Amino acid sequence: MGGASGKAVFKFLAYMFAGLGLLGVFLPLLPTTPFILLAAFFASKGSPEFASWLENHRTFGPAIENWRERRAVPVRGKVLACVMLGISWSILFLSGASTALLAGLGLFFIGLAVFLISRPSY
Repeated sequence: MGGASGKAVFKFLAYMFAGLGLLGVFLPLLPTTPFILLAAFFASKGSPEFASWLENHRTFGPAIENWRERRAVPVRGKVLACVMLGISWSILFLSGASTALLAGLGLFFIGLAVFLISRPSY
């Protein structure tokens, strides 16, 4: 994606993911860190000012730096993410979701958990 329209799309995505990350601070089933990492990625393409703000933020900055330099995830983040994946799947199970949905999301959640656990920790 190039030009002004591509930059505008990246900027929009950066702010959208930052907003979702901010919601994740207050909503326990919504993660914060993955959305902030996505916001940082898209901001680097569409809004250098916003990217700089995220990178220098006292809370978000270290997570972004550790991900970019070492592809590392905090231990607390790994535990919280895995617990939330389990809770989310359990809620779907208890609410009577279809077997196909449970199987598909179960495989996706397991893959996501394995990916997270296999990343370096800090």
